[in-house]
Amino acid sequence: MVRRRWLPEKSFPSYAYLPGRQPHPVRDPAGHSYNSEAMPLAAKASLDSDIFLWGLDLFNHGYYWEAHEAWEGLWQVAGRGAPLRTLFKGLILLSAAGVKIREGKHVAAIRHAGRAAALLRRLNTADHTFERALGMSPAGLADHAEAAVRTPAGLQVTVLGQPQPVFDFILGPSSGDRPNGSQKRRNGHP
Repeated sequence: MVRRRWLPEKSFPSYAYLPGRQPHPVRDPAGHSYNSEAMPLAAKASLDSDIFLWGLDLFNHGYYWEAHEAWEGLWQVAGRGAPLRTLFKGLILLSAAGVKIREGKHVAAIRHAGRAAALLRRLNTADHTFERALGMSPAGLADHAEAAVRTPAGLQVTVLGQPQPVFDFILGPSSGDRPNGSQKRRNGHP
């Protein structure tokens, strides 16, 4: 499965964090993001922001804890009760399910995936905005979330910290372009 990058100029973290197995990325001086701001804080919640796209890259490539962190910043600035806030919370919970699958904590993975699916199914997708940004409808993503925990991923033995995608889908704009026409031109031109 080809896992496209939306921000190929950004380097992935040096490891995919799993709680209790590596240094905490932010709090531990040995953490991959200690004293650094890998991505600026979100000023507003947007599906065409680099922060959203970075979350897609992280998620699709098996950096679930890191994707959760990226999307949490967007969730925090999204308006209370706004559909965008619900979408980000669903993505955060789906990322948490990815962490739990990697940890082999099946009950917790089921709980997080179920909560993510419930939120995603609440979204009205009549205007297809979320579908364009995710490459599938929120309801379709909810189905994938539930399927992922019904059929546990066949995890391979990996080197500690190596990312490992556990979902059999890829998130991202289905058109192949950045969402909402925000494709940046080369040579520094907007």
